[in-house]
Amino acid sequence: MAREPYGALYLHIPFCKKRCRYCDFTTNAVDANDPIIRTYVENMLLEIRHAGKDGRLSSCKTVYIGGGTPSYLGQKYLTEILYMLGLSMNLLPEMEVSMEANPDSLTEPMVRDLWALGVNRLSIGVQSFDDGVLQTLGRVHDAQAARNAIKAAQTRFENVSVDLMCGIPGQTMEGFLSDVSTAIDLGVKHVSVYPLTIERGTEMERLIKKGRLAQVDEDLQADMMQAAAQLLRSRGLERYEVASYAYPGFECRHNIAYWTGVPYLGIGHSAVSMAQDDLRRVRMQDGTVLEELNRAQMAAEDLMLGMRMSRGVSCRLVEQLADVLPEAPAAFDGLIARGLVERKDGRFVPTETGWLYGNELYGELLGLAP
Repeated sequence: MAREPYGALYLHIPFCKKRCRYCDFTTNAVDANDPIIRTYVENMLLEIRHAGKDGRLSSCKTVYIGGGTPSYLGQKYLTEILYMLGLSMNLLPEMEVSMEANPDSLTEPMVRDLWALGVNRLSIGVQSFDDGVLQTLGRVHDAQAARNAIKAAQTRFENVSVDLMCGIPGQTMEGFLSDVSTAIDLGVKHVSVYPLTIERGTEMERLIKKGRLAQVDEDLQADMMQAAAQLLRSRGLERYEVASYAYPGFECRHNIAYWTGVPYLGIGHSAVSMAQDDLRRVRMQDGTVLEELNRAQMAAEDLMLGMRMSRGVSCRLVEQLADVLPEAPAAFDGLIARGLVERKDGRFVPTETGWLYGNELYGELLGLAP
């Protein structure tokens, strides 16, 4: 059985200036001159070159450079990576090439170089435009640096996205909506809104346990997510997946590739790859198989991933998958009865309640396969 070609490429940069209080990602806070960065970049260049030579990059339509903080590498290393990408694959103008950046390390000269070397979408980790909230999160930038970074990005890039966070201890509804309004007023084309999650082993968890930070108010957090959706929609940005909003034509195509089952290649420490054929789907990390799914599990995952998007899944697809997931039609009827899903224009789509209780919705669909 022929394996489907990779349609998306992810490059992982696991370095930051400082670990934020809420962070549990695979990242290292190291000095910008630490030799470990040089070694890592050299290994990544070799991996990109090998992937290009053996044809694994030939069908990729999107590239995403994430982290960590890719912009923390600086212009020299980013130039080397992008130059190698250009040698190893066709970075065509119609492709989407995204890179994450933090306000403290994104400069106008870097913006010019990134644009010249093929990047056409920047995603900036703002989180908030309130200095007090940024301090609570342990971010290394302040609100003015965030505004400056967006303006610097816009000297070359039309497609600029920002990440915002809600439900942060000490954050008010008024303050959060001010953050959302500020992002829109600054002219970004895409906004991702994430509820703060307190992960085990993080500095924020320790501070909450010690009583130095308030517990996250999940009810307020849910209200914030709903209010953000209403505000963004009123300003012309439509929700296209669970956490992201964009003006028409500025949806992140790389993220959509993940949600629609496109095989993807990950390069870099802890980057995950997904390969599949008609019978199985395999996820690998650093050459090790993490997960292997059979046809029924693939079908259940496709339904779950589809319901992370505003367009949901077609009723016809659910009927077609009934041969491997016989309980799927009844499951969607049950989700409709619980108010998590609605039927609209021949598709099953999440309701507002479904967005808020996504874990319940997604768990139900994944549970359709043993």
